[in-house]
Amino acid sequence: MSVIVELSLFPMDKGQSVSAYVARVVAVIRARGLAHELTPMGTCIEGEWEEVLSVVDACFRTMAAESDRVYLSMQADWRRGRAGGLKAKTASVEAKLAGPEAGA
Repeated sequence: MSVIVELSLFPMDKGQSVSAYVARVVAVIRARGLAHELTPMGTCIEGEWEEVLSVVDACFRTMAAESDRVYLSMQADWRRGRAGGLKAKTASVEAKLAGPEAGA
């Protein structure tokens, strides 16, 4: 069961700049070795359902250990038999943008 999860997670009690806290969460994701992509508004993680949810839980626990209030938003796209979807989904859109109908 391959799933791509988009995760937004940050403390709500640490002021305006929370990048140091977000960096600790991204380090948790990287340590697990799953395919991921950091974006300005969240991080996409790809893998098997159980391992991705385990990473999400570890990220939440890391953030909660240092915060009294945590914001977490998660979206999931599960697709049977998919591999490499993190790159393939955006590549498909880019290919269509570059195609002959792009200027129409």
